[in-house]
Amino acid sequence: MRRRRLRAALTALALTTAGLTALPAAVPPAAAAQAPAPPPPAAAPDWSKAVVDSTMARYTPTSIGGWSYPVGLYLYGQYLTYRRTHDPRLLTYLKNYVDRFVKSDGSIDQSFNNLDSMQAGRLLVILHHETGQDRYRKAAKKIRDRLATYPRTSDGGFWHADNSSRAHQLWADGVYMVNPFLVEYGEEFGDSAYTNDEAARQLAVYGGHLQVADGLLKHAWDESRTASWADPHTGLAPEHWCRADGWYAMAVVGVLDAIPANHPRRARLLDIFRHLAAGLEKYQDPGTGRWFQVMDKGSRSDDWTETSCSSMFTYALSRGVRQGYLDPHYAAVARRGYEGVLAELSVGADGRTDLTGISVGTNVGDYAYYVGRTRVTNDFHGLGAFLIMNEQLRGD
Repeated sequence: MRRRRLRAALTALALTTAGLTALPAAVPPAAAAQAPAPPPPAAAPDWSKAVVDSTMARYTPTSIGGWSYPVGLYLYGQYLTYRRTHDPRLLTYLKNYVDRFVKSDGSIDQSFNNLDSMQAGRLLVILHHETGQDRYRKAAKKIRDRLATYPRTSDGGFWHADNSSRAHQLWADGVYMVNPFLVEYGEEFGDSAYTNDEAARQLAVYGGHLQVADGLLKHAWDESRTASWADPHTGLAPEHWCRADGWYAMAVVGVLDAIPANHPRRARLLDIFRHLAAGLEKYQDPGTGRWFQVMDKGSRSDDWTETSCSSMFTYALSRGVRQGYLDPHYAAVARRGYEGVLAELSVGADGRTDLTGISVGTNVGDYAYYVGRTRVTNDFHGLGAFLIMNEQLRGD
């Protein structure tokens, strides 16, 4: 009797909630009490596609800017999205950008006298791989050949630029500007014997000078000790600028992915990366999951969390775990970073995405210089790093 009353009560509740009248008496009570099937869960937004679509709507391949590493970084991220979605618009856009600079005979009007100018060379390798057109090989070879005469420190590190204001200087930024290009060039054109060794050497030399006891890297090092920012004894810059460490983190993962397991510098690169990962875990902001512009001074009221480096670190930690370079617990550090970056992404009234909290391009400076840098929305440093990160973590 009690069971019958309970069934009747559940039936009445279900009907009231649905705004229905009572069922005819002929319908069995058990059937009337069955809840409707829940709707399927909503699919997670494809943020890579949304960011790419928004950026292509804002800029044409002509208006997006000149030959530069921020545009090159963004378009590399767009290419990763293309590889997953196979949307031909994304590759056509990339090709139309590059074809502004590469002529049909493979000539390219770039001197490649600084590492920054070499980063977009990755797009040349990509387009050769995708189209088979030899002009992209010829253009990419100009960078490869330039490195044969490019100036170096006494232990073989590429100067940040071949000019007097950057002479003898290694900037952590520089390892990402040239070394991913190198290993990709070597794989595409059968030159890995040189390119893998050179890339590993550069990361080892840079890491040896820039990494300090807490695992983080200083922004730069001056072998001559003459730069205004250089410590007269160590030659090091005064601060840990987050995007500089981010460039290094992404570069070391890419090179570890490329070089063979028995490479003589592999153990050294793994050691540098693992110490850096420990520093990243230590200095991650517990409140947001992101990282600070000056990494080890987040307790200061004027320091702020920066989106591009947070994307870079999130990518590197996640990739490091997936590839077995790092302890599995770093996956949770990466997940917090991912959630923190997504919190900086929104959709405006125009239906386009906005990614906030990105530092503009930055030279080497002191604490006040870094925290005073302008914070912008949809800067290509941030958009490119976001896409690289999101393509790594979106399926996790």
